[in-house]
Amino acid sequence: MAGATSNGFLLGVFALLLGFGAIAAALRRRRHRERYAETYAASGGMLYTAVQMSCGGVLLAAGIGLMILALVFKH
Repeated sequence: MAGATSNGFLLGVFALLLGFGAIAAALRRRRHRERYAETYAASGGMLYTAVQMSCGGVLLAAGIGLMILALVFKH
């Protein structure tokens, strides 16, 4: 890979890593809710976790898409 192709691929890898991080953060937040259940419930609770995991899923999909596009359109 050279030039613009590698940049797109690296951007896809970065988005993929951010997606994994967002999902891991949502799961970690969900597991530690026992310590402060009132605060967790007041801030949206399960809905907040679902939205955060969905955003992570979008980043995963975007990262995979960018990597595929970089490989398809390599010069």
